Amino acid sequence: MSVESRAQDIRDEFDFLDDWETRYAHIIDLGKANPPLEPHERTEDTRVRGCASQVWMVLNETANDEIEIRAESDAMIVSGLIALLIRLFSGAHRDDILAFDTPAFLDEIGVTGALSAQRSNGLASMLARIRTVASAEATGR
Repeated sequence: MSVESRAQDIRDEFDFLDDWETRYAHIIDLGKANPPLEPHERTEDTRVRGCASQVWMVLNETANDEIEIRAESDAMIVSGLIALLIRLFSGAHRDDILAFDTPAFLDEIGVTGALSAQRSNGLASMLARIRTVASAEATGR
């Protein structure tokens, strides 16, 4: 499934949520369902800098130029944001990840405007990590 198809599924899901409080609760629920990383995966190399809370991301390229993403946070809302990013991008082709306008999408579903400056910075850091890995894989490192 393409990133755009995944995004449309998420748009449809968020269309049923009336206000930010309902969307916030939904994002938290998504985070609760996100499987944790193994303890040995929570390292300085996997830690995402720029986040107010602790965030670790493990990203790997598959043989088909797809990026697999697993991630975890110690904050509930951030765990939910991670779950959204995983739904959008994990298993997607690196070119689809790089071509997708994630900030516009997050604004469209009502996430961006409701986050504090610290959470917005953390989200931007997580997106930058994903894009960096996708770009590095695209250029052969």
